[in-house]
Amino acid sequence: MNTETGNLYRKMGICDAVYAFGEEILSGLTERFSKIDETAEYNQLKVLNAMQEAKVSEACLLGTTGYGYGDIGRDTLEQVYAKIFHTEDALVRPQITCGTHALALALMSNLRPGDELLSPVGKPYDTLEEVIGIRPSKGSLKEYGISYRQVELLADGNFDYEAIGRAVSEKTKLVTIQRSKGYQTRPTFSVEKIGELIAFIKNIRPDIICMVDNCYGEFVEKMEPSDVRADMVVGSLIKNPGGGLAPIGGYIAGRKECVENAAYRLTSPGLGKEVGASLGVLGSFYQGLFLAPNVTAGALKGAIFAANIYEKLGYRVIPNSTESRHDIIQAVEFQNKEAVIAFCKGIQAAAPVDGFVDPQPWAMPGYDSEVIMAAGAFVSGSSIELSADAPIKPPFAVYFQGGLTWHHAKFGILKTVQSLKESGILSDKL
Repeated sequence: MNTETGNLYRKMGICDAVYAFGEEILSGLTERFSKIDETAEYNQLKVLNAMQEAKVSEACLLGTTGYGYGDIGRDTLEQVYAKIFHTEDALVRPQITCGTHALALALMSNLRPGDELLSPVGKPYDTLEEVIGIRPSKGSLKEYGISYRQVELLADGNFDYEAIGRAVSEKTKLVTIQRSKGYQTRPTFSVEKIGELIAFIKNIRPDIICMVDNCYGEFVEKMEPSDVRADMVVGSLIKNPGGGLAPIGGYIAGRKECVENAAYRLTSPGLGKEVGASLGVLGSFYQGLFLAPNVTAGALKGAIFAANIYEKLGYRVIPNSTESRHDIIQAVEFQNKEAVIAFCKGIQAAAPVDGFVDPQPWAMPGYDSEVIMAAGAFVSGSSIELSADAPIKPPFAVYFQGGLTWHHAKFGILKTVQSLKESGILSDKL
């Protein structure tokens, strides 16, 4: 550790044993990282090509106010998203407040009373439970007479095709597929697997709308779910596609009719996509999207580094250290509350903003248990930035993601190990 870089790690609280352990792990990841860089290069060119084909100009970076009529930057950005995702249309707006809002918008605009929503991948992400009405909430789909059913995954994490086939009925209007694991320890689904599921559903009923919650998955692979017949892909701009620069926003890309329905729900019948001022955020949206493939690559490297670190320390990690990656999330099961809190304290201590803050579990809106979140971010709540969160309930798994650069992600993971060591949790391991 007697190098300029090593000395700076020591100054910033990383002891020699933790640093040496990290370097040992890192020495075996050269080939994995090279493949991530290859995917990032492809996706960087894909984004650049879409921007050039859409003729993005300096005028596109300027914002509008008021009604936002004729907002060239807003409309061109939506063309860029449609080109990247190979869809007929896209809705990309700062008025979409978060990923949950984007998903709710896509569902509420394309379902009608008497329709049924089907999840063939088990329980949805916690905040979607109130949108659906699994947990009672004002304005839920259930209040509007839209029913819901779900099919659990098989014990090995695969789709239960037999049960899905039985669950599809005449009432089934929309199938929602959550790509990432959320607060679960199931696998994240590859684009290829999602394509197989969509093909199965379309073979039963071609008119069923297949929507994919794409949060945390954008630019991880060379393909997106829209390349395998998803009718809508939905996500948040303060995750992967915002590149850490978007200060707010969400997107829905897909079939023209589905996107139009969402636009009319977001604004008003008769207005749709024609209104909605961009309010000076377009420069961040464009530049963040341009940077997104490489920001995502850095976050992926951090996730793989974390998996290898914590698997070597004897913890269950999902995905494991050698599995292929389909999102930027890394789960680590600690089986106790104290380790979860220590991990999150390490992430917070590595933050460029609010690094001095001591994160604590609290009753966060939309969740059914206390949640601890560590995120000293430039954009509040941005989980493409170095962050970690965990529901305080068995199996006491923490979910790590992000890092605007690989080197920051690396430092964050080392700080978690240091925090666990200083808490006495790793006393027999390091």
